[in-house]
Amino acid sequence: MLATMVLAGFVKVSLGAAIVGETRPAKIVQAAAPPLDAIKAEYQRPAEIPFPKSNPYTLRKALLGQRLFFDRRLSRSSAQSCASCHDPGFAWGDGLPVGVGNGMAKLGRRSPSIVNAAWGAAYMWDGRAASLEQQALGPIESSSEMNMPIDQLLERLSSIPEYILLFNAAFPGGGLSGKSLAEALATYERTIVSGRAPFDAWIAGDERAISEQAKRGFVVFNTRGGCASCHEGWNFTNDGFQDIGVPGPDTGRGQFLPQIQKMDHAFKTPGLREISSRGPYMHDGSMPTLEDVIEHYDRGGVDRPSRSDLIVPLGLSKQDKLDLVAFLESLSSKLTPTTIPVFPH
Repeated sequence: MLATMVLAGFVKVSLGAAIVGETRPAKIVQAAAPPLDAIKAEYQRPAEIPFPKSNPYTLRKALLGQRLFFDRRLSRSSAQSCASCHDPGFAWGDGLPVGVGNGMAKLGRRSPSIVNAAWGAAYMWDGRAASLEQQALGPIESSSEMNMPIDQLLERLSSIPEYILLFNAAFPGGGLSGKSLAEALATYERTIVSGRAPFDAWIAGDERAISEQAKRGFVVFNTRGGCASCHEGWNFTNDGFQDIGVPGPDTGRGQFLPQIQKMDHAFKTPGLREISSRGPYMHDGSMPTLEDVIEHYDRGGVDRPSRSDLIVPLGLSKQDKLDLVAFLESLSSKLTPTTIPVFPH
């Protein structure tokens, strides 16, 4: 089921470990924009899902990861699973301003969608996870989230005979371990890919796929809106970190790079696929709608030394803003319904 439902149209490919420089520059939009067809070519969907050489795709591994992802026994209380914060019904987020963790306590940041995580270069809002394997274990171990030490989780899983069989089948000669747990979860998460949106049909040549308003929004996005400076490529992110002037005390990436002023209050640039189903927005969930997000960028946000040089008041017209919303809505697809697996006993 998983191979045909989630992986249809994709071919696995092995890539080496990605390394992102802390000062990776954003793509600067030139004053004289290239022809529209040339811009559209930058947004072509890839034909393959990238899997790292250190953790290549296998169906058994992905199916095991799917069971683990939805299994609440991965939390100490058995009340939460990975899917509690990354729910397919909310475009693999949770629809809340901030996440809910152990004991139903509110967390400090919004749960990001994991759609298209396979193409990520760094994970978490502050980039503290260098790989999807590392990210997969972080929330499980966190005392404020799933609150389950990995050694205790392995003991719990080892008491479930079917899980032992599944781990042995997915990892011959290795079986159940912290490493195999992370690799199974990461493999499944890499198969979670956004569907073909109306925008993709337009890029492929169907002029009727999106409205004229959305087409105008695409031009604003790539020119005077400056959006494509950070939201670039088919997944609409450069995986960089910017302070975009959102008010609040959270220092984001600056917690790990205090010596770099521009990393203070900087957060990862999220991709925009399925964006109309992923509100509320920003790392703190402080902006309920896409209209609110556009108004923020138009104002330029909080002016402080760490604010990105790319964030300036834009002076967009009311029509520009409406067009941008129409374009962003064209990036959402009808995601394939996800079947909750039968859990091992």
